[in-house]
Amino acid sequence: MTSENLERDINEGKLGSIYLLYGEERYLLECTVKKLKKLFGDFQVGINYIELDDENVISSLMQEIQTPPFGYDKKMIVVKNSGLFKKETKKKVTGLKELRDTLEKYLKDNIQEVNNHLVLVFIEDSVEKLKITKQIEESNGIVCEFALQKPLQLEKRLIAIAKAYKVNVDSSTIRELIDVSGTSMQELINEIRKQIEYVGEGGTITKQNIALLATKTLDSNIFDLTDNLGKKNIKKSLEILDELLYQKEPIQKILITMYNHFKKLYIVKLSEKYRKDVTQMLNLKPNQAFLTSKYKTQASYFSEKELRGLLDDMMKVDTNYKIRAY
Repeated sequence: MTSENLERDINEGKLGSIYLLYGEERYLLECTVKKLKKLFGDFQVGINYIELDDENVISSLMQEIQTPPFGYDKKMIVVKNSGLFKKETKKKVTGLKELRDTLEKYLKDNIQEVNNHLVLVFIEDSVEKLKITKQIEESNGIVCEFALQKPLQLEKRLIAIAKAYKVNVDSSTIRELIDVSGTSMQELINEIRKQIEYVGEGGTITKQNIALLATKTLDSNIFDLTDNLGKKNIKKSLEILDELLYQKEPIQKILITMYNHFKKLYIVKLSEKYRKDVTQMLNLKPNQAFLTSKYKTQASYFSEKELRGLLDDMMKVDTNYKIRAY
């Protein structure tokens, strides 16, 4: 099930019995868990609401599943980072395989009991196609990945938030905010709330507001710095660098970000030279694909030789720093 469909079901008051939630978009995942808890209703921690993590899941999960919610119709058990849904590594966790097998059999043999008395919520970083995962699906459980949101999805969510506060904003302005503040859902929520508070009910968020108030990510500043370097506007590039230093960004972090950025531009040059797919060669995530055209534009400001020279120069800076440090 997609996160959008799960969100719709929860908003319609539909509460399932088994949830397996995972993925990189932790903000939306945590929001979903909060909504599930609210939909579940009143609970008493330790009686009909239990939280388990990787430290106590092996010793306590089956016991909690099989213990009735005395005085309540249902019990909610939230399990975080159990490790049940990934293949075991060389460093095996004692009892994990046995718990996985026991849980799989219990769900198969007692699904009606689970549906009547339990709401199981598993929260994981990632999930693999194991028997236990398949058993959850066969038990009409909901398996949902919270992937990082693509720009269009972020756009829709942010516009909806502004609309809820009776604030106007168009798509191009929201795209400007995403360009400046990055694609982290949590950070963008904070940024759009800041904008909403500034313009007030009935107001309109403009690109001027974004330029005035939005917090720029380091990556966004390096993009701007590189743009100005490419356009030979050295004065503006130095102003951006001065501003980063004024904000107490560590010089090492600035250099690392610059090195990685110019390395990407160099990769673009080589990809175009040898007719390779730029997005693939840059190893961009789906929600970052929109950056491809920007990297291509910036790469066009420099020759392959210039980019190679910049990378070599930054490597020399690192080497010289280490020599002086020792």
